[in-house]
Amino acid sequence: MTTLKARLKDDLTTAMKARDELRSSTLRLTLTAVAKEEVAGTAARELSDDEVLKVIAKEAKKRREAAEAFDKGGRAESAARELAEGEILDAYLPKQLTDDELAAIVASAVEEARAAGAEGPRAMGAVMKIVNPKVAGLADGGRVAAAVKKLLAG
Repeated sequence: MTTLKARLKDDLTTAMKARDELRSSTLRLTLTAVAKEEVAGTAARELSDDEVLKVIAKEAKKRREAAEAFDKGGRAESAARELAEGEILDAYLPKQLTDDELAAIVASAVEEARAAGAEGPRAMGAVMKIVNPKVAGLADGGRVAAAVKKLLAG
């Protein structure tokens, strides 16, 4: 068992003993998503810590999007719960890059792409290929794409 998956299970046990309903239900759903990912495909397998991190990031993103939808629908209580669940999951994710750190990485990638001959808005794909491996798990894809568009347009 990976260390991150074991940590999730241990934290679930602790939350259940403390009768922390929010944390235990969030961790249960996350562990279910991990298990689902393990049996997806042609053969069952154990996920690595990086793969478990991707599942947790996907679950946290779902929570943020659901909170946004609940907010727009006027269901503040449901939105607050989704945000709280997202915060629990964020504790398992690496610290996100600040806007300045992201801008610096994107700027160097734009320079690298331009040196390779990519110009204008069509350089988006080339720049994203350079940036994505550097920021994997450290920044949301939407934030990265917005930063790249901003620099290419400017």
